[in-house]
Amino acid sequence: MDTPLELLQQRLDYRFRDPALLQRALTHRSFGSGHNERLEFLGDAVLNLTVSHLLFERFGESAEGDLTRVRAHLVREDSLHRAALQLGLPQVLRLSEGEARGGGAQRPSILADAAEAVIGAVYLDGGFDAARALVAALFGELILGTSVDAWRKDAKTELQEWLQARRHPVPEYHITATRGQAHAQIFEVECRVPALGRHAVGEGRSRRAAEQEAARQMLELLLAQG
Repeated sequence: MDTPLELLQQRLDYRFRDPALLQRALTHRSFGSGHNERLEFLGDAVLNLTVSHLLFERFGESAEGDLTRVRAHLVREDSLHRAALQLGLPQVLRLSEGEARGGGAQRPSILADAAEAVIGAVYLDGGFDAARALVAALFGELILGTSVDAWRKDAKTELQEWLQARRHPVPEYHITATRGQAHAQIFEVECRVPALGRHAVGEGRSRRAAEQEAARQMLELLLAQG
């Protein structure tokens, strides 16, 4: 009869040369020494590199900022929690009696950390190709089902964050003109960044659309100047 660890390796589609590594990846710090935190640290790096590579291949023409946003969505705790459940990690985690009684085996943060630790253990035991295959199996469908546009921030948000990261005040928006009849008006909005002495103009069929276009124009202006 297969043991729980043997069944887990079947689900991983990977057999450990050093089973102690897998055991360590499944050991929460509450259990005692030899816990999985160092493997979690390593697995996080391997996961980010592998997902970055997969996204680079999937969205070859996308900008760095867009890829970064998609990656952040994919490697968050919620996704790792689902991966841990897919692998059946709640049944094989090693926890202290108190942590186990408190429902630790179902806690998303503990499961997410364990999933990263397992990835780190596979990397140490079998190298990058083995770890990459595991990450692709766990996240490949999610990557295929997502799109860059789904996680792209609107221009106003992106401009505000760009300015705040450089300690500049938020931009100012003012309607400078409206044209057309009431049912088909065109709004013209100016976006100003007084601290930088810059302004840009956008048009749209609503004030919001015009503000977004003005922000987009401003972003292009600021990014072009470096």
